[in-house]
Amino acid sequence: MTILDKIIRDKRQEVTLRKNLIPTTQLESSVLFNRTGTSMAELLRNSKSGIIAEHKRRSPSKAVINQQFSVFDVITGYENAGVCGISVLTDGKYFGGSLDDLLTARATTNIPLLRKEFIIDEYQLLEAKAFGADVILLIAAVLERKEIQQLSTTAKNLGLEVLLEVHNLEELEKSLMPSIDLLGVNNRNLKTFEVSIDTSKDLASAIPDEFVKVSESGISSTEAIKELQNYGYQGFLIGEHFMKTEHAGNAATSFIQSLQS
Repeated sequence: MTILDKIIRDKRQEVTLRKNLIPTTQLESSVLFNRTGTSMAELLRNSKSGIIAEHKRRSPSKAVINQQFSVFDVITGYENAGVCGISVLTDGKYFGGSLDDLLTARATTNIPLLRKEFIIDEYQLLEAKAFGADVILLIAAVLERKEIQQLSTTAKNLGLEVLLEVHNLEELEKSLMPSIDLLGVNNRNLKTFEVSIDTSKDLASAIPDEFVKVSESGISSTEAIKELQNYGYQGFLIGEHFMKTEHAGNAATSFIQSLQS
């Protein structure tokens, strides 16, 4: 059993438990549920940097990244840096995140927020809406085409944008549908955890222009971003590179200033 298999197994148990604890009616009565979201896709299309910065405490591949930052400080720092969007990890067991982190982020900024989560059930989409997300992540590696279609359509009906993440051509080909807004290529090999931006380069030509192209994982230099921009990428999700520093916001500021110089 791979680490991804374990995560999804645990996630199914977690979602079942949450459903029993918090009814959908309670989520739908949230003050944020009827909030009109901000388009991350549109901001990325009109941005020169395209940075989506991530709040990430730890991961299965890197263990602890940074447990010291407060969500407020990270989000404020990212906003001051001029990022286009912020990704908030909400998985607790493997990434140390929570929905409360998302709620705190929403109370801190109006920048588009991505709920970074292993979404397998429509209930999680209601959670994302109720806790202030603008965008949700769907991972092609753990979903069938029918599930991607169902979840992405439901997300759109809720007013949420959809970032669909793929790792290879097979996942990409099964995932292309009108209910997707952003197409993310994860540069991390799920079997070996090795990272290479060549994955984004190799898949670039297969992604239709109507999708905003986002490169994820392993991006730590402005040179890599400039190179990927030549392949049509408009979004760049960066978490660990900022979070492992002493001040994530300052690191993001320096990075974006260097990119734009």
